[in-house]
Amino acid sequence: MRILGVVTLVSPLGEYGGPVRVAVNQLQALAARGHQVVLAGATRGFERVPREIEGIAARLYPARTLVPGAGFAGLTSPGLLRSLSRHVGEFDVVHVHAARDLVTLPAARLAASRGVPTVLQTHGMIDESRHPFAAPLDAALTRPALAAARAVSYLTERERGSLVAVGRGRARLVELHNGVPPAPAAEPADPLELLFLARLAPRKRPTEFVAAAASLAGEFPEARFTLVGPDEGEGAAVRAAIARSGAPDRIRWEGALPPEQTGARMRRATGYVLPAIDEPYPMAVLEAMSAGLPVVVTDSCGLAGTVERTGAGLVVDARSDSLREAMRTLLADPPAARDRGAAGRAAVRRDFTMDAVAAQLEAIYAG
Repeated sequence: MRILGVVTLVSPLGEYGGPVRVAVNQLQALAARGHQVVLAGATRGFERVPREIEGIAARLYPARTLVPGAGFAGLTSPGLLRSLSRHVGEFDVVHVHAARDLVTLPAARLAASRGVPTVLQTHGMIDESRHPFAAPLDAALTRPALAAARAVSYLTERERGSLVAVGRGRARLVELHNGVPPAPAAEPADPLELLFLARLAPRKRPTEFVAAAASLAGEFPEARFTLVGPDEGEGAAVRAAIARSGAPDRIRWEGALPPEQTGARMRRATGYVLPAIDEPYPMAVLEAMSAGLPVVVTDSCGLAGTVERTGAGLVVDARSDSLREAMRTLLADPPAARDRGAAGRAAVRRDFTMDAVAAQLEAIYAG
């Protein structure tokens, strides 16, 4: 099959996060099974716009801010939409990693209007919203795109309920889990390092990680606590929290990394911590488990049940002391932490393979 994957934004430091990682993983797995695949999207930040992303042919066009102050939701890409208008008929299916934005929703509507089957994957990003931007956008683009799609995938029952509500029962819903490619096992560079690797955005709660680290630094003088990720609004608060932590030499923000380097950075750590609230299905957690790192997530994380069921790490509530105690548990008993990491690695190899995801996608695409 000829398959086009569409994402909102591709950038050098992966600021759009999980949806792009998912799209690339899927396209790589589908290409390995003999399909012709292309990644399309808006882009910014590259000195020269790449024609390939991790071995996948890419058609990327400049991002434009149409609605100032709306973040990713306010982006559009006239060049991308013009290209799709000319070339979308070359594909057998268009897999849109959709959000409430002016890149992916117009792309989905354009493909459907040309008679090309679409599959929408929303990554928990289309939910019941009171934002004033949501109602008119849903009426004009979101609901028609959901209704026209051959299938709309969901990750969790919570996301399924949101799609039923937003789509008013017209979307053809299918459950589709994410997977990750096999990863080498972690080889920690330090005896004890807990890692926060995510965007520094309010929902990710990076300052909670810093606060917990500051309270544990004296108890574990050999431990390091590291943040890696782009600033999405919390950078100044993180810097200030590190400065007053009393241990700025061991609590560090290393900045952002290109997406293709984050896996190697993760494998240098001994544990992964994501204090985020209401995170639908964080790919970084799966990637950490794949590398054999024990993980700490909150009970509102879409993978909390998996972490708890498989023994891959610790699940905490939103309170600061719960996070601190979970991090203390990993630091205080490294052998037990390694056992949790091994359990997570085994679970990913068993339940989250990209070959299984690709096979399910083939069935969905075929209708």
